[in-house]
Amino acid sequence: MTVAILAKAPAPGLAKTRLIPALGAHGAAFVAERMIERAVETACAAGIGRVTLWASPDTTHAVFRELATRFPITLARQGAGDLGARMLAALSDGPTLCIGSDCPMLGVEHLRDAAAALRDGVDVVVVPAEDGGYVMIGSRTPQPALFTDMTWSADTVMKETRRRLAHAGLTWRELAPLWDVDRPEDLERLAAHGMTELIE
Repeated sequence: MTVAILAKAPAPGLAKTRLIPALGAHGAAFVAERMIERAVETACAAGIGRVTLWASPDTTHAVFRELATRFPITLARQGAGDLGARMLAALSDGPTLCIGSDCPMLGVEHLRDAAAALRDGVDVVVVPAEDGGYVMIGSRTPQPALFTDMTWSADTVMKETRRRLAHAGLTWRELAPLWDVDRPEDLERLAAHGMTELIE
């Protein structure tokens, strides 16, 4: 079992741009960096298998290099294509859980429950997002039909994924929905959940 983390380099002006109005470019990049670290820490602590950090645009950013010295992870460069193509590439090596770094509420138990679902024999496991997407998807084998020609960053992603799962005759399990940190109001929600270390 593998946990694949997709992460964009936390560079000011490029990372978490929707948070820039509230935090400024450097503040938004700081939050991005802390959330990447949290995702890596959570994936390693889950203890379900190897952890690969798929970096964009490449693995040279200092944050990625530093994390690779502190945690037992492998660095890989995200390939070309849209989000679907990059997730499919990350899911191509046997049973894998694919996560991003935008959902600090995704914890060790979520990953363990998802891994258990795949071991129980379901084809796909998903943690939906409150905004209509998902914060984690896992599969026992690659499933190109779930990722090709999808309209990403839309509130229809999870609905369309369910439709495609059913159409392909795949079995799947959904865990309880979680929420991403994308907008300034999500920062208040983080603070309310006691995660001020991510934003201070």
